[in-house]
Amino acid sequence: MTQKKRDSHLEETKEISGEVYASEDAIVYEQPSTEETSENLDALRQELEEARLKMSEYLDGWQRSRAEFSNYRKRIEREQAQTYQLAVGNVIKRYLDVADDLERALKNRPKDGEGAVWANGVELIYQKLLSFMDSEGVKPMEVEGQPFDPTIHEAISSENSDQHESGQVIEVVQQGYKLGDRVLRPAIVRVAR
Repeated sequence: MTQKKRDSHLEETKEISGEVYASEDAIVYEQPSTEETSENLDALRQELEEARLKMSEYLDGWQRSRAEFSNYRKRIEREQAQTYQLAVGNVIKRYLDVADDLERALKNRPKDGEGAVWANGVELIYQKLLSFMDSEGVKPMEVEGQPFDPTIHEAISSENSDQHESGQVIEVVQQGYKLGDRVLRPAIVRVAR
């Protein structure tokens, strides 16, 4: 390196501990005063504290956003499950009358002959329908002998009965169904007085 290039390079050089000046014979370091160092240190500490506060603020905001998104996702999943259950319930409600008709037909089925063979086929169809409803979460309510509950029963008559307590379901006239915890169709019952 030529002397001229070296001198210009040294003149441009600065270090954190102080400025560097080039002379022809030697490099001279000028040390900053204690007061300047103290001021620089205080300024750096203040910048560090501000950076920590911003970091804390950003972290807090990020954590809140993450929690809000998690809650949003859970709410959407719940709403989708409820919407699905409502749609399934509305479709299956239409088949409940068919299931009732098949059940009534099978109660009066012929015991022998060609009618009995035909009735066996109808029973298979009825069992297939019940299996389909069960796979969708639709369950018949077990209400006979239970105390009357207006949230799941509809009473069509109130009768005297020596065999049942007052308010107890005597007979199920039309089967009730539940989809999960939701009553799809209340059971129509006769109740003891």
